[in-house]
Amino acid sequence: MFAKILIANRGEIACRVIRTARRMGVRTVAVYSDADAGALHVEMADEAVHIGLSPVGESYLRGDKIVAAALATGAEAIHPGYGFLSENPDFVDQVTAAGLVFIGPSAASIRAMGLKDAAKRLMEKAGVPVVPGYHGEAQEIVLLASKAREIGYPVLIKARAGGGGKGMRRVEHPDDFSEALSGARREAKAAFGDDRVLVEKYVDKPRHIEVQVFGDIFGNVVHLYERDCSAQRRHQKVIEEAPAPGMTPALRKAMTEAAVKAAKAIDYSGAGTIEFIVDASQGLKADRFWFMEMNTRLQVEHPVTEMVTGTDLVEWQLRVASGEKLPKTQSEIALSGHAFEARIYAEDAAKGFLPATGTLHHLKFPDTAPEGASMRIETGVRTGDAISPFYDPMIAKLVVHGKTRQAALEALGISLSQTEIAGSTVNTAFLAALAADADFSAGDIDTGLIGRHQQALTAVPPPSSEIVAAAALAASGVGAHAPTRDPWSSLAGYAHFHAMARRTRLRYGEDDILALVSMRPDGRFQVALDAPYDSALDLRAAPRLARWPGHVTVFSGAVGYSFAVPDPLARADEIAAGADSLRAPMPGLVKLVRAAKGETVIKGQPLLILEAMKMEHTISATHDGTIAEIATEGAQVTDGTVLVRFAEEAHG
Repeated sequence: MFAKILIANRGEIACRVIRTARRMGVRTVAVYSDADAGALHVEMADEAVHIGLSPVGESYLRGDKIVAAALATGAEAIHPGYGFLSENPDFVDQVTAAGLVFIGPSAASIRAMGLKDAAKRLMEKAGVPVVPGYHGEAQEIVLLASKAREIGYPVLIKARAGGGGKGMRRVEHPDDFSEALSGARREAKAAFGDDRVLVEKYVDKPRHIEVQVFGDIFGNVVHLYERDCSAQRRHQKVIEEAPAPGMTPALRKAMTEAAVKAAKAIDYSGAGTIEFIVDASQGLKADRFWFMEMNTRLQVEHPVTEMVTGTDLVEWQLRVASGEKLPKTQSEIALSGHAFEARIYAEDAAKGFLPATGTLHHLKFPDTAPEGASMRIETGVRTGDAISPFYDPMIAKLVVHGKTRQAALEALGISLSQTEIAGSTVNTAFLAALAADADFSAGDIDTGLIGRHQQALTAVPPPSSEIVAAAALAASGVGAHAPTRDPWSSLAGYAHFHAMARRTRLRYGEDDILALVSMRPDGRFQVALDAPYDSALDLRAAPRLARWPGHVTVFSGAVGYSFAVPDPLARADEIAAGADSLRAPMPGLVKLVRAAKGETVIKGQPLLILEAMKMEHTISATHDGTIAEIATEGAQVTDGTVLVRFAEEAHG
């Protein structure tokens, strides 16, 4: 076994690897960028090496710096985690050329599966079923459009390199093919440096079911059953589970055998995942699944497999990479119970899941699992950490296990309702709504479920009068006294001649709220609210809440209602965002400008494309008008930057 390893990653996966390595007595070396100097993974590791500036291209994607750090610290092997350089065969070559061990598959195996088109041709030869489509080398638009017509619409354009939904477009009609192809190519080029694509038949009711495989250098390959990752938004996974709901013995046998066959076809060693698309339009059948791609690394959702099989896949990775045989044979791997993983992100679900930034002023996860269940929290952040625009905005993975799917699902809902995060917009309310969705609860899942139910899943009810009153009470400071030995000061509601009262202002969304908080001699608080929350309430104590600079967040179930608390001494901001301008909804790069100064545009017309987190977001006109100013192509903008300003006559 290795004495010391370097982890070429950050965040929760780096922390995850460190925990297992520490349990096994293996010392760890962390690497970090400027933005991560105070990160949790840096604190947890035995040693840490600074490798560059905050952008990934100047730090976590610098294989030369990572290898140099490993050599300088005496590490024997490098664990890549997921993302970044984890599936880069050139990095594997760098590692092995330096005399180090790459904790993962060989460069040849990664190259074999690295390009979707070549991988599918290889799988066809190995007898693994592949989805109908064009996987060839030619990339001329005329040829691709012709192949799309042959396949039959709707089709899916996919980047041949990478994954995560980047460079992917569904096309319903031939007239839309050219525009979709251009968008997919731009996104693929930005994310993977490769704008080549493949075209496939779009399956009407697709399920995304994947099989965890594991191989060693002795030619042994096993599977650890399947995971269902069909709950996706924008082609990115949201909640994963194991085993797949509705799985039949026949399909499981066919799918796991195909997965093992795929891994053996490329002499695979280490952890890997074979992803299949399944046509669920007529139920799960053994002849209705096709190979999509192989992820030649540890998956984000690997904890659900660990929960249902009683394994530690990171331990397996370390053992196999150090030259040991697989810890278990196929007959020794059994399924037990059901597990869910919910990815908690800093994102605004109501605004199309736009990534969010901010400081995690309050971060609290459940202390214990619900009765009859087990739970684990995978995170790389702490209270006070910032979610930066440089990296994926994941905050944590909440993983639960129960004896049955229903028991695990109930535990997931309870655990989400007990999670408290303030300081950034997060998706906990959306996750809880998805877990409670009737179709999801019944296991009637496909990759379009979230899209069909998105409005209901992302809708957040307005705060009740009780929630507003609780926020007003917290903002007023009434009852929030420092400990004291003075018996008169300890009487929160004491006044000589009348009940004490304090006037407080709050802002929720577009609503300005005025509240009058009164302290009663019996220790109760009375809160009088103006419209639209017109009421007077008696409160003995506030519910779960968090105070943070200029704000109060009140938690109700999985929803966090954040109220701004204006500083009465500060001058009002006289410059408000009006209908005369469009602002950046998040930090990003102005990738493409499709209108010009002086041009007359109509409502809904695309004006520019903003790239953030390697995804493209179209900014469209909110009304008819004439453009007075528009951002410059290639400009890097921050959240709230004016992208488009309309001439005044547009509102006359």
